[in-house]
Parts: sequence; C-alpha cells; structure tokens
Amino acid sequence: MKFLVCGGAGYIGSHMVRYLLRQGHEVVVYDDLSTGHRESVPAEGLVIGDIGDGTALGQLFAQHRFDAVMHFCALSLVGESVSKPYLYYTNNVARTLVLLEAMRTAGVDRLVFSSTAAVFGNPQTLLITEEHPTTPINPYGQSKLMVEKILSDAANAYGLRSVALRYFNAAGADPSGEIGEAHSPETHLIPNVLRSLLGQGPELKVFGSDYATRDGTCVRDYVHVNDLASAHLKAVEFMLDHEGAHIFNLGNGEGFSVREVIAAAERVTGQEVSYDMVARRPGDPPTLVASGQRARELLGWQPEFSRLDDILASAWDWHTKPAY
Repeated sequence: MKFLVCGGAGYIGSHMVRYLLRQGHEVVVYDDLSTGHRESVPAEGLVIGDIGDGTALGQLFAQHRFDAVMHFCALSLVGESVSKPYLYYTNNVARTLVLLEAMRTAGVDRLVFSSTAAVFGNPQTLLITEEHPTTPINPYGQSKLMVEKILSDAANAYGLRSVALRYFNAAGADPSGEIGEAHSPETHLIPNVLRSLLGQGPELKVFGSDYATRDGTCVRDYVHVNDLASAHLKAVEFMLDHEGAHIFNLGNGEGFSVREVIAAAERVTGQEVSYDMVARRPGDPPTLVASGQRARELLGWQPEFSRLDDILASAWDWHTKPAY
C-alpha cells in the first residue's frame, strides 16, 4: 500500500516510516520539521509542509494516490497547553480539519489518528479501558478528544474510516540504533534518566514520593515505539473490513513506577542513577495503566517488547551511538 505519514519526521512518526518501508510499503512523509528531524527519514520521500496548508495538501493528494493517511502531527506538552491553549487548539484541531477536508476532496477515506491517554484525565480504575470516562484535565488532552469526536462525525457524514490510537507512554528506540527519542525540551522519564547518566541533560528529578503506589512514586505503562508502529499498520488492515470510527488503547497492561524505571536503567547500563526527590507536579495521577485487551482481540496486536529492560536497552543503544 501507499501511505501518507503526516508528522513522519518526529519520534513515533519516523519509527512508523521505517516499519512501513521494512514491510514493503510505499511512504510519503509530510512534515514541517518544527519538531521533527530531517535526518530521521529518507530524503527522497520527504515533503516539507504544514498540514494547515490546504493548497499544499491539495497538490500533494493530486500527485499521489494514497491508500491511507497516518496523522502524527501535534503539539504535546501538557504544561505548554495550559499556558497557550489557543496554540494547541489551532495546531491540533483546526489544522487537522484542513487535513481531513483535503482527504475528503481527494477521496482518501482511511485515517489512523495519533491520540493519547490524556483524554481520560484522572483515572477512576486501575486498568483503563476504552469505555473509561473521558474528562481531560488540560487543553492537550481536550484537543485530542475533540479530534476523536470529529472523526466520529466524519464517519457518519462522509463515510471516513478511522482508528484513533490512544498511546500511553511511548518509549525505546529502533533496534538498528539509527533513530530514537529526541525532544526539545525533553520531558519524558526514560530519555531523561539515560541522558543524566551521559551528562547530556539537567540533573534528574523525581516528582513525588508519597503517592498511593507500591513505592510512593508514579506508575506508568510503557510501550515500545516499534510496537506502536505495528499497531498502526494493523489498524489500517482493520479498516479494510470495518467501516466507521474506532478507538483502541495501546499499552502493555503493566505499570512500572519511577523507581522501577530507574532500577531497570541501572541494570541495563551498569551505572548508578543519581536523582533528586522533589515535590509532586500538579496534575500527575498516581497510576496510568492501559487495558490493551480490545487491541489484542480486534486488531490482533501483541507487543513484542513486553519487558521494561528490553525497552530501556534499545533506548540506551541509541543514546550511546557515536552520532548521538
């Protein structure tokens, strides 16, 4: 098949592109490179552009016949979304509408949308299913939930087939060691732990030691980025036989605390991790763990990297490459 991967130069998008190419598919990457990395994708398949530019998208769809679109473009910093909500609604919602209209005009009727566990807000159950109430507590989560609702309406009005994949914590790096996780600023725990060991980032801070968890620190569900990529392709295959708008949670179904992530990093690297224990951050729930049962049953998706140590080892291999 032939795919348009919007935001394909970003962390998850670039892994998606590699995965598709390895499976023998044809890929065009559309990215404005505001947060993505040109070197992470094949130069011959990269089109630089903004998904909010309807004219450019129209020209792109006129030049290619795509079987499906994968949409990774988004601003995703929770704190920034609180201080700059207009920016997040413009980028994550309004620009998505431009992409959807361009797809409709071109007759492309399959979309995989990168959603997030932030749509749930504060969890009410230990394992979060797709039926869990969606009450986002920040504009980032609200913007993703808005797009999910738009996709549902688009299915009814225009026959658009879509799958929204709600990620929990994406982590790790491609086993080739050629691409990995590099954000600016970096806010994710695993890369910050590894960067602290390499002296490449600020001193590591652990936010809160008094949560109602097994060791007092927050518990999160970590999913290897290549496992996320495999779920996207399975979502496209699912849409071949299923109409409508569908939603799946993507997680390992097992949570790891901040202290457990640090201990795993010490096992993988053979180094001691130094950190400061500081006060909680506002809005951090104690536990966020997904039930991935629906994705397993309906998509046939099974994470290959189920062990935290394996996820960390793949990230460490990339962080310690000479080019990094």
